[in-house]
Amino acid sequence: MALPFLPGHCPSKQLGKERFHKSQHFNDSHGVPMFVGSAKPGIGGELLVGQEIKPKYSVYPKGQGSDLPSWVVFDKQVLCFEAYCQEAVPDARDETYRIRRCKIYFYLEDDTIQVVEPEYKNSGIPQGTLIRRQRVPLPPPDDDQFYNIFHFNINQQMVLYSRSFTLTNCDSFTRNFLTKLGMRLNDCATVPDDPYSNLREQIEKNMKPLRPYERCDTLKQYLEHDRNVLRFNCFWDDTESVFGDVRELILHYFLADDTIEICEVIPPNSGRDVSKFLRRNKLPKCAPAQLKQPGEVTGRTVLNVFASSTQGKRYILDSLKTGAVHEDFYKDCDLTVGGEVNVWGRRVIIADCDDFTKDYYRSKYGIEDFTPVQYKAPPAPKPSRTVPPYNGFGSEEDSLSSCQGLLPKPPQKDLRKFMEKDRCGLDSNVLNFHAKMVTTDPVDRDRVFIISFYLCDDSISVFERPQKNSGVLGGKFLAGGRVKKPGQELFKRELPEYFAAQDLYVGATLCLNNKNFQLLDADEYTFNYMEQHPEEFPKSNVGNILSKLRSIPEEKQREIRKFLALSDPSNTGFIPYESFRGLLMGLECGLTEHEVLVFGRNFSEHQQPEVDVGLMLAVAQDFLKKNIFEELPDMARAFTHHDRHKTGRLSTRETRTIVKAFRLPLPESLLGGLLSKFADGDKIDYHAFLAGINWMEHPAPPVMPEDILKFDVKARFDAGGPTVNSVKYSSLLGDLFSFPSNNSDPTTEIST
Repeated sequence: MALPFLPGHCPSKQLGKERFHKSQHFNDSHGVPMFVGSAKPGIGGELLVGQEIKPKYSVYPKGQGSDLPSWVVFDKQVLCFEAYCQEAVPDARDETYRIRRCKIYFYLEDDTIQVVEPEYKNSGIPQGTLIRRQRVPLPPPDDDQFYNIFHFNINQQMVLYSRSFTLTNCDSFTRNFLTKLGMRLNDCATVPDDPYSNLREQIEKNMKPLRPYERCDTLKQYLEHDRNVLRFNCFWDDTESVFGDVRELILHYFLADDTIEICEVIPPNSGRDVSKFLRRNKLPKCAPAQLKQPGEVTGRTVLNVFASSTQGKRYILDSLKTGAVHEDFYKDCDLTVGGEVNVWGRRVIIADCDDFTKDYYRSKYGIEDFTPVQYKAPPAPKPSRTVPPYNGFGSEEDSLSSCQGLLPKPPQKDLRKFMEKDRCGLDSNVLNFHAKMVTTDPVDRDRVFIISFYLCDDSISVFERPQKNSGVLGGKFLAGGRVKKPGQELFKRELPEYFAAQDLYVGATLCLNNKNFQLLDADEYTFNYMEQHPEEFPKSNVGNILSKLRSIPEEKQREIRKFLALSDPSNTGFIPYESFRGLLMGLECGLTEHEVLVFGRNFSEHQQPEVDVGLMLAVAQDFLKKNIFEELPDMARAFTHHDRHKTGRLSTRETRTIVKAFRLPLPESLLGGLLSKFADGDKIDYHAFLAGINWMEHPAPPVMPEDILKFDVKARFDAGGPTVNSVKYSSLLGDLFSFPSNNSDPTTEIST
């Protein structure tokens, strides 16, 4: 049923329309009104009656898929056409026109065109890009429009900027693309011949002989053996001539082209300065009596058929090679160790070869005998250089270096040892010993010294610990440096001997600058380092100590077991260290105090003596006060920020991270001891820790210098050093005498 044509009953064309503007059709040009909008649409952009809008770009048929713009869909897609153009050449004698072949590229993304002419050798005309990439307008009268994809087809002409191009062919991609658009492509066209190009081809063809020379292809040999050279050591005996001698030579055989080069090894003070004995070339086996002139020896022979003044000369190549000269050159198979080489009349003998040459002959020819030829006497031994004795000026090493050359050089230090043994983190590589002075003076006898040995440069320093009311000032006693062993001759030719790390052990006596010191003890780091490197320190090698104890007779072994049983009446398996030390020192098996101490440490339980927490906090506050550390409130805020659950406790790892971030100026030993005191399992009460080290709000009583040294100096001997209290003799007996290591009564076993 049709609706009546009444308002509200018929669909409106304006429904949903949003644009109602009117296009501008008039313009004012230099005061003259002009009608310029003949091609502009009507109201709202709608076309007028009978009006057609010409598209500015190629319009492709709608297909399935996403509605993406053409510059995205056809990005980097180009249509390629083969074409040619004909141009007139009015001022040339050999040609009247020229055919120029080119390629036309059409870019689908923006309808641009590029024309490129391939470059030909010796063409004489500028070639390359004829038309740069751009949109090309159509020829008049349609010059207000541009070429699009539908203007291209095979076997048709196109006018690009007043130059006619004929499309002859296209590639497969272009053909498939145009076919899918529904275009019917014409048949391929042929390119007409260029008269001048044909003339040039005929001239070049006439320049080539009908029967060319035979080609000897050596490219494969060059590619396989390029930079592969056989090296031989040779000699030429020229002693028969006046002032002649044996000439030492080096022969190089180049596998890439079978050429030989010989260089001479010029000895010093020989009067010769030219090392090139034979330049690189092929070496004939039989040297000719007279050298050939250049061009006399060729690969082919040319026969003169006839020569006429009217008809010219006629030549042909000798296919039978009747006049060819055959020369035999040296190959790699002719060169062997011990063989002879005729170098233009000189008899050169091959004496030896290098490893690459040996491997080459071994793999290719199976030769295994490469015995060298002895042609010269062995070099005379160099006379020993007598070094003058030390003159007393400077150090012995410095004086020795001045005798080794005209330009004295400073003595070289062992840089490798310095880099390996230098301080690295908490590993100081410094051995610290507790010592006393061996003297009869009662004042010097009570003085306490710390002897430090630096492994990086074998230097020794002595530090005296201050003692209250002793009358002796403490501090540096001996500056760091290497110390000579006593009893050496001063003015001698050999270098003096210095104290090494192996000379320092507990019980040893050192003479440092005419002062005798006896080493009484060492710190824990020193003992651990020496026990971890038993190959460097024999006194700390438990295996050597066991071998000494195993060498005692069986009677003393029974006495040892009886003594151990009497020293442990309760049968606990442990005896005091002093009893153990007296037992080993009385065996007279050559054990030193250091060996006894190391042996006891190996079979003992290490106990760390307790340190007063108040003393540790007082020392920590003294360190913070001296360094003016006032960042404790910021540190407290950092602890609170990391405490997510507000428990007042953090892990040891997080506490150490915060402390290191604020650069708390405390020694590592003191910091570790404090954290262990405030630790409850793996958690640390940071409120108590911060309150204890807060020297501004909770000041501690002052501390003595000797208390600070317990934590500041690495050598902690009296108060903080680890001690050996008891020795587990049951394990010792099992390792020493292979007895069962149980806790049964030893006296009963002896009686049975």
